[in-house]
Amino acid sequence: MLEAVVSKSAPAAIGPYSHGIKHGDIIITSGQIPVDPKTHEMVREIKAATLTVLDNLISVVEAAGGSRSTVAKVDVFVRTLDDFDAINEVYSEFFGDHKPARVLVQVADLPDGALLEAAMTAFAED
Repeated sequence: MLEAVVSKSAPAAIGPYSHGIKHGDIIITSGQIPVDPKTHEMVREIKAATLTVLDNLISVVEAAGGSRSTVAKVDVFVRTLDDFDAINEVYSEFFGDHKPARVLVQVADLPDGALLEAAMTAFAED
């Protein structure tokens, strides 16, 4: 059975979807763009935007019973590959020694002119 996941710490979805879905111990998040959950403002500096997205995604993973260490994969969509090094720096600091699989691709555009969007696949902790 599929269970909708909602994080009280992440911004509300901007479309007809949930923050994530959980099935058994598998957690699949929807994409998150860099909206600050407190101010509801779009974050426009790439390092701060990357951290905002990762923090919002982890809040969804945690709402479903997972943690940073149970993230298996991160899919990242960027408006420009010129931001690759800055994203890698924040990503590396965020995950530390944990190295989830990752996809990072440049796309033509993102919702609300966001600099990046990402989604995670994780597992609930036993």
